[in-house]
Amino acid sequence: MGKKQPSLAVIGAGAAGYFTAVNAARLMNGKARIVLFEKGREVLSKVRISGGGRCNVTHHCFDAERLSEAYPRGRRMLRWSFEQFGAADTVTWFEERGIKLKAEEDGRMFPVTNSSETIIQCLTTEADKHGVSVQTKTSIQKIEPLQNGAFKLIENKGKSYRFDKIVVATGGYNRENAYEWLKDLGHSIHKPVPSLFTFNFREKIFSDLAGISVDPVQVKILDTQFRETGPLLITHWGLSGPAVLKLSAWAARELNEREYRFDIEVNWLHPLNEHQVREKLVSVRKMYNRKLVTNQAEFPIPSRLWTRFTELAGISPKKNWADISNKELHQLTNVLSCGRYSIQGKTTFKEEFVTCGGIPLNEIDPDTLESKIVPGLYFVGEVLDIDGVTGGFNFQAAWTNGWLAAKAIAGS
Repeated sequence: MGKKQPSLAVIGAGAAGYFTAVNAARLMNGKARIVLFEKGREVLSKVRISGGGRCNVTHHCFDAERLSEAYPRGRRMLRWSFEQFGAADTVTWFEERGIKLKAEEDGRMFPVTNSSETIIQCLTTEADKHGVSVQTKTSIQKIEPLQNGAFKLIENKGKSYRFDKIVVATGGYNRENAYEWLKDLGHSIHKPVPSLFTFNFREKIFSDLAGISVDPVQVKILDTQFRETGPLLITHWGLSGPAVLKLSAWAARELNEREYRFDIEVNWLHPLNEHQVREKLVSVRKMYNRKLVTNQAEFPIPSRLWTRFTELAGISPKKNWADISNKELHQLTNVLSCGRYSIQGKTTFKEEFVTCGGIPLNEIDPDTLESKIVPGLYFVGEVLDIDGVTGGFNFQAAWTNGWLAAKAIAGS
């Protein structure tokens, strides 16, 4: 009697789940029954919307140590994971399948086609090629370990399936009770809270200037050690851009505890400090004494925003530089180098919802992604307490997790 064909279920057809399934199928040479279950109508939905529909596949950082520094949660584990499968390996993996990636100035990497459909097509073609079965509109409600080491999966309509191994790749949930089915297996959960979000202003002092960006600025959250430097974008509701998004990721738990009510300080002229800004303003006052204060060419600030800064400093737009008092100069220095703003609330960054929280990393084997509590059960992607800053890092963690889990499953 022939040996029974091994079987693998991957729950969640996002980046991490798809990558696990197709790599496991390839490594097992089609000798396993592999099924991808997706509760939604479409697979790879986050891949489709990422990077404004271009798909920010990874980041052009090929050093494992430096790459791991982009993860507020998961850094230590990923440091070693990236030695096995890092950003350079991701580039190679897609290039071997005819998908060339390009790096942009900020390090983000996209397919040269500038279309996420290229990545989706690559992954779905790979699934077809290696015999991965994809079942959409199927919500798995329960995982039941069986006495022989296998598992029974029960879906919301009551239908059940039997598999030898299970990979959970459901992404991050925004409510703790959504993890109950995993708690039932003996796992604990780090409370999920949002990561990667923009800051909403209490006062709408810049709302008419939406779309203006300044680079670089430094933003810090007052009464904390959290600060970030980079481009800042003014929006209708407050502030966004890489500096704010990175800050939101690193301070995710702290800001959740504060119910997203906190104060920030912005240095719009970073890396100049307060003293250097004041000295430069004194120099401008002497140099352009007959010009209006709204006219300046010494600071890299868009003109409309500069005019707003002078208003916030209480300076009349009709004044010449020569007429500015030392008090007004001091107020303008403060506005430019340490402007303080009250934040009340947040907005999810585009549609790319990222959570901090999930399955604690000390409950899984970092080399294989297998549960230490339930043998044969694996976790990959954002269902784990792993999240990166913006720039392709969350996808890279998904590819790395998926590769390691697939390799472990195929070799077991």
